Amino acid sequence: MNNSDFTAVCFGEILWDILPDARLPGGAPMNVAYHLNQLQVPTAMISRIGNDALGEELLQFILLKGLDTAFIQKDEVYDTGTVLATLSGNNVSYEIIQPVAWDFIRYSAQVQKLVASARYFIFGSLVARNEKSGQTLFELLETAPYKILDINLRKPHYEKKVLEYLMQHADMLKLNTDELQLLGQWYGLSGSENEQMQALQQKFHLNTIITTRGDKGAAVLHDGAYVEHPGFKVQVADTIGSGDAFLAGFISKFIQPAAIPEALEFACRMGAFVAGHHGACPEYSAADIVSLA
Repeated sequence: MNNSDFTAVCFGEILWDILPDARLPGGAPMNVAYHLNQLQVPTAMISRIGNDALGEELLQFILLKGLDTAFIQKDEVYDTGTVLATLSGNNVSYEIIQPVAWDFIRYSAQVQKLVASARYFIFGSLVARNEKSGQTLFELLETAPYKILDINLRKPHYEKKVLEYLMQHADMLKLNTDELQLLGQWYGLSGSENEQMQALQQKFHLNTIITTRGDKGAAVLHDGAYVEHPGFKVQVADTIGSGDAFLAGFISKFIQPAAIPEALEFACRMGAFVAGHHGACPEYSAADIVSLA
């Protein structure tokens, strides 16, 4: 595909989640890219893997899922990323290994042109933990038309000043209730969830803020209007990637553009559907999502 063929570009980590009984492809940006493509939004992925067997397996997985690999760089020094995931009930804790290949994503004219030509640029905060990938991200933010930040606060892989920079350059921000609480402590945000989101929106001049609440749904603050959805109840297999599916679902409707309540409902359906399946990237069709009760 040509650069101009992509509606969205995802930037950041691709890796292997190492579970006690399995090894699954992962990385929030890759998960979002997969789901956007499933939802008929042509999406490119910018990342970096090692020149190793795990990297080659990831490339094969990406190709199998129908994602373009043209912007997946190879590193001759650092290994493909891995995360040691531990399950406790339905909750997951992570040990994110560093440094790895995705810490060293390189800026190039080709990558810059790709981002500038797409309508939406989607990125997380985790990829900025290393100065090299962080600097590449900062440069791409200068040319991206519409910027969507999915905060992913995993100790010790974030710094307040870097997060502030990313929020200052974002148009849309997605976070969860724990992350909203942390930002509330940092900036002295008080009151209800709605009031805290409003204060955050004003502080960083954000067009849209989405707060996810796990199995309790989510809320969106968009152009001053606050919308909630209680979510959908499913038998949870695991929660890996459900937030990424939620974001992809919301974006797929947002860009149509659908009304915010419709986009939020569909996003909640997506998150619940993936939580009901093992792994972040199950096979499905749009009809499977719509039929979720």
